[in-house]
Amino acid sequence: MNGLAVICRRVVQIYRAEGGDVVALAGVDLEIAPGEKVALVGPSGSGKSTLIALLAGLMRPSAGRVHLGQTDIGKLTDGELARLRGTDLGVVLQGATRNLLPYATLEDNIWLAQRRVRKVRPADVEPAESVAALVGLLGYGDRRIDQLSPGAQQRAALAVGLAASPGLLLVDEPTSRLDPVARDEVLSALDRVNAERGTTIVAVTHDMAVGEAFGRVVTIRDGRVGAEGRGGREFAVVAGDGTVQLPPAMLASYPPGTLFSVDDVDGAVMLEAEKPAAG
Repeated sequence: MNGLAVICRRVVQIYRAEGGDVVALAGVDLEIAPGEKVALVGPSGSGKSTLIALLAGLMRPSAGRVHLGQTDIGKLTDGELARLRGTDLGVVLQGATRNLLPYATLEDNIWLAQRRVRKVRPADVEPAESVAALVGLLGYGDRRIDQLSPGAQQRAALAVGLAASPGLLLVDEPTSRLDPVARDEVLSALDRVNAERGTTIVAVTHDMAVGEAFGRVVTIRDGRVGAEGRGGREFAVVAGDGTVQLPPAMLASYPPGTLFSVDDVDGAVMLEAEKPAAG
């Protein structure tokens, strides 16, 4: 199985409200290569959950384009989006039990999640025990979901998201409310999925341990990609309209409206704040 690439171009999402429109995403540009693991981080209300909902085809962008592989998902019908989510795209919502039937067994949950791919790609359907083994739950197939620990339930939710062998797995807060041991088991499961299957994985998280484990961290701030972390270093990102967000810690010294001169000095971009005019 090959991972799916993700490409967002100038994606805007506006929510209509009685008190006025709310801009959740204000021109997101993002590229994720096939087989990458990417953590989306940012404060509440920054737009990261909206972005993952757009990638899942649960809503359509107000403007801009979202491509999964070669597919512009904004051009798909509702039925085509539903088929995509049942075959090439796996989605794991926040809260493990939202993805599971609690009184059914793990094997039954996996079997139900494979019903669509069973119709269109029957040769690709894996035995439920193989999917369970992938997330570290070999031998748990006959256990009811409500008999599992919280950490095992989260891995069961991952198994359901992976049941159709998707090229892209979207996960919302995969380690929320888990103790460190259970969190590490979930992260190990995601790492194994990525290493063995080449699945592209995008996770929304508040847990920096997830970002460190993923290696690439994309910070969403004020509806835009504000920064990226790679290899332990943080980088500012030039948006499609040429804007660059300053790190939050610098905004106290350089508030909105500060004027900068911008120069290219031997390949290095130099910013110099304009000094206030003498009174």
